[in-house]
Amino acid sequence: MNFLAHIYLSGDNPRIMVGNFIGDFVKGRNLMEQFEPEIAKGIALHRTIDEFTDGHPVVLESKIRLRPKYRHYAAVIVDVFYDHFLSKYWNNYHTELLTDYSAHVYKTIDNHWEILPDGVKYMLPYMIKDNWLLNYGKLEGIERALTGMSRRARHESKMGESIVELREYYDAFKGEFELFFPELVKHAHEFIIGT
Repeated sequence: MNFLAHIYLSGDNPRIMVGNFIGDFVKGRNLMEQFEPEIAKGIALHRTIDEFTDGHPVVLESKIRLRPKYRHYAAVIVDVFYDHFLSKYWNNYHTELLTDYSAHVYKTIDNHWEILPDGVKYMLPYMIKDNWLLNYGKLEGIERALTGMSRRARHESKMGESIVELREYYDAFKGEFELFFPELVKHAHEFIIGT
């Protein structure tokens, strides 16, 4: 899953949210030595979300559709596609308007500036300026995100071109997201209350 889903799956605890948000930028297993307990729990939540997503058969269907052209980047693309559906149909999942929720998220993350990894500190101003979380709900926003990721990829990824497949198979990807996401919500909630 991508940024919006990770944040949403954190629940109402701001420190868990920040930990979950920075999860891709933190290396190592000794999280409790690097961070306070709730931040560490958020990072661990990020990792269990990724593991659950990567191994889920419904997500695999989405990835298979993209693999011939995008190879191992298919998983990254599916994560962004799924954030599109969460953003676009936000009102199905949350009572707060996404505009308000996004502003709250950006403020919460910014308030933890001192513990943010360098990569997050570099990225966050761009994320806020272009309001990525809200703009994921638009096809142009997804295309912009994927094009930016493609430029930063180590190898040729063609991720910026994947908007073609999203348009062509929109209903199939949406259906897979709608099947998968409630299971992920349950998994994340159980992790939060069980650890």
